[in-house]
Amino acid sequence: MLDIEVLSPDEIDKAAETFHRDGFVVVKDSLTPEQLEYAREGAYRVIAEQKAETPFEEANGGYARYSYGQQIHHPEWVMLIDLPTILPIVDKIWGSEDYVCSGAGGDYSHPGAKIQHLHSDMHDVFKDPFGLSSTFDVPAPYIVVNFMMVDFKKVNGATRFIPCTHRTRQRPPTLEDEPEWMKESIISGPAAAAIIRDVRCWHGGTPNDSDEIRPMTSVGYFAPWFRKKELGPCLPRHLYEKLSDRGKQLCRYLVSET
Repeated sequence: MLDIEVLSPDEIDKAAETFHRDGFVVVKDSLTPEQLEYAREGAYRVIAEQKAETPFEEANGGYARYSYGQQIHHPEWVMLIDLPTILPIVDKIWGSEDYVCSGAGGDYSHPGAKIQHLHSDMHDVFKDPFGLSSTFDVPAPYIVVNFMMVDFKKVNGATRFIPCTHRTRQRPPTLEDEPEWMKESIISGPAAAAIIRDVRCWHGGTPNDSDEIRPMTSVGYFAPWFRKKELGPCLPRHLYEKLSDRGKQLCRYLVSET
């Protein structure tokens, strides 16, 4: 298991420092018990729908391993957008409130899921012909906050993270070449904890050897100076109108007219 310090939501400065150093930080009690239960209801409902449509053999993350895809059209995911336990930390990381929400999703694995190869969630978008600059040379362009819907343990397929890989131009090793210490670099934590992560940081799923589904929901944010072309209307107007003023500001590029 990875030896990390799990911080409280009020440890804002320390959380930002840890994020910049390691490429991620774990924050406990990011959701209230009521919020956790509500988020779980949505998570398991969508899991049932996706499982009915797509068998384990055709899962988009490997056998019995699924990505939720964009789920911001569901209120259980909208709830995650402007949490007071999370946004002050993201504000501190970027030194600004002028970032935007990119959507919401997450992933989950069923019992029987196998180990997933290490990967980064971002490729080099600069493509500098002189090779002088790359996406991995700059501060975090894209942050995803993953919320643990259950206690994350080695036995149920908790995610492994490789610290300090968010600013490297090297690419992750193949599963065959991955050293054992990386395979054991697993983050455990209690339900309602959040992993605030730079999407460039290497990570990968681990085998789910338990008898329970391991769900993790998420919300994403683009830095004030970064956008991706797929950003577009996907948040229904009636849900947008229920957001706080801050939430509406974050989702100004996502709101749909329907």
